[in-house]
Amino acid sequence: MSDQVATDRFIQDLERVAQVRSQMSVCLSKLAETINQAELAGDSSSGKLSLERDIEDITVASKNLRQGVFRLLVLGDMKRGKSTFLNALIGENLLPSDVNPCTAVLTVLRYGPEKKVTIHFNDGKNPQQLDFQNFKYKYTIDPAEAKKLEQEKKQAFPDVDYAVVEYPLTLLEKGIEIVDSPGLNDTEARNELSLGYVNNCHAILFVMRASQPCTLGERRYLENYIKGRGLTVFFLVNAWDQVRESLIDPDDVEELQASENRLRQVFNANLAEYCTIEGQNIYDERVFELSSIQALRRRLKNPQADLEGTGFPKFMDSLNTFLTRERAIAELRQVRTLARLACNHTREAVARRIPLLDQDVNELKKRIDSVEPEFNKLTSIRDKFQKEIINTRDTQARTISESFRSYVLNLGDTFETDFLRYQPELNLFDFLSSGKREAFNTALQKAFEQYITDKSAAWTLTAEKDINAAFKELSHSAAQYGASYNQVTEEITEKLTGQDVKVNTTTPEEDNSPAWAKWAMGLLSLSKGNLAGFALAGAGFDWKNILLNYFTVIGIGGIITAVTGIFLGPIGFALLGLGVGFLQADQARKELVKTAKKELVKHLPQVAYEQSQVVYNAVKECFDSYEREVSKRINDDIVSRKSELDNLVKQKQTREINREGEFNRLKKLQEDVIAQLQKIEAAYSNLLAYYS
Repeated sequence: MSDQVATDRFIQDLERVAQVRSQMSVCLSKLAETINQAELAGDSSSGKLSLERDIEDITVASKNLRQGVFRLLVLGDMKRGKSTFLNALIGENLLPSDVNPCTAVLTVLRYGPEKKVTIHFNDGKNPQQLDFQNFKYKYTIDPAEAKKLEQEKKQAFPDVDYAVVEYPLTLLEKGIEIVDSPGLNDTEARNELSLGYVNNCHAILFVMRASQPCTLGERRYLENYIKGRGLTVFFLVNAWDQVRESLIDPDDVEELQASENRLRQVFNANLAEYCTIEGQNIYDERVFELSSIQALRRRLKNPQADLEGTGFPKFMDSLNTFLTRERAIAELRQVRTLARLACNHTREAVARRIPLLDQDVNELKKRIDSVEPEFNKLTSIRDKFQKEIINTRDTQARTISESFRSYVLNLGDTFETDFLRYQPELNLFDFLSSGKREAFNTALQKAFEQYITDKSAAWTLTAEKDINAAFKELSHSAAQYGASYNQVTEEITEKLTGQDVKVNTTTPEEDNSPAWAKWAMGLLSLSKGNLAGFALAGAGFDWKNILLNYFTVIGIGGIITAVTGIFLGPIGFALLGLGVGFLQADQARKELVKTAKKELVKHLPQVAYEQSQVVYNAVKECFDSYEREVSKRINDDIVSRKSELDNLVKQKQTREINREGEFNRLKKLQEDVIAQLQKIEAAYSNLLAYYS
């Protein structure tokens, strides 16, 4: 497939998804407005049906859908050509990609009718607008300067949160948003900055370089932050054209093929484990050999240029498949589910209301009193589920914090073996030179930070798996409680109306759980804002983001601060104590490790005690957030069911209700919500048909 065909199809598919998103958003908005208007009209007739929760959920979902984008996070070490790749992708020399400077702030690239850069600060200052030239000049730094800041443990622009670059580009206009992160390097705090946005993006574009295949830093980052977290990663091996240029005879076809195959084996050995989904190997759909500079040169001369041979056509086709056929369908399926729920709730409320129009006030009160035991059952179901969540919270918080405490206390047992991989960068003879001693201490501290970060990340992955398993159990419980809840609400309806009121749903493939249970089961996310904050936040309850806010502190702040600043001195004295004549490399390394272990073990109990409380609070907050939302949703449902009846009684007490007029109004409401749902169903089905 040629590049132009791949690009055109990508743009075409993005446009189609954007259109369906827009259609569904409009339908949801009209659905919310229809129900809301009916509720207002109820004030002067038989009373409201108490559908506030549905109105709120579908209004928020409509807004999220209208603003919906496919967000791509670009990660990679410095000087891997990230900006060159992005410029080639969008077809303009937009982001800084000169030979020396590198991007120094996190940059969000999104559509705007005019070229504009806005700098957002984290110190309360108002956002600042810049032109592109000033942005490139002010917010890029030379790698040497970056290295110096790194050694001094300083950020290039500590007061800057992120930059937003708006640009009238077709790709961005059709719903793509790109987050360009500062380069990964050995500064762990810098890595954490990028990690903070991982869970808020649909996919990660991890840029590597053919001439530096899978460096230690890249392998560390993948192992610590990507491995085992269920993230979708596209690996882009940049500057593949330089493989030929590195040969003594660039025209030697056999040597080129052998060199490329050796490189492919290296990348496959390191990346294959990140390209497996449910046991299926999708390496060819996730790893791409690119020549970004060649693609950029061609596109700058001719935006419609054929990019065959640069790797871009194949990559664009795979990215298109993932975003528009997989992610978009999953997102829009949730929208359809939400619309179905709102439609069914409205129809059920109408079906309950119509038989009660004929009842006089006394009879109606008797029937309402008769269902009080059933309402108590609903409250009991809420309390039981709430108690289960709290018990799970307490168990998990205690178990996981104890696991962390034990893990930290046992670090000394394997320290000598574990720390070996971090020593090659340490030149022990530098320690004898007073002029180089500071550099040695800096290198030693960096090695220890890497060791702590890696050990921390390994533990957090096991903790995440435990918490994920706990939430799966709660999801199963939500389904069971939801089924019991449904039985009781059906009993309430039958007692009130004297008939078995069941709406014929259009969801044969979905269960009949109440909306709160669907949310608790993780089936709905478009109706709730992210709990983690920041402008990039997605939608839905995501306990990983809550953990992220805590675990990054544990990994970088707590242990490193507690230990490194204290134990460097004793290590230095130990090395000096060996004397010049005895400072053989092997002996010095052994002495360094022995002293480091001694100092580490000395401080571990305090670190374990202090940080285990942080872990406890982090896990507790995950479940507390979940419990608060679940309880609120169940309470809202119970209250709305009672209010629905109270509203009718109140209206009957104060006015004569025109039964025929009310019957027609409610039937019209039912028809209108069904009509909007049918439009949503049609838009979704048409998109499925397009991709089938």
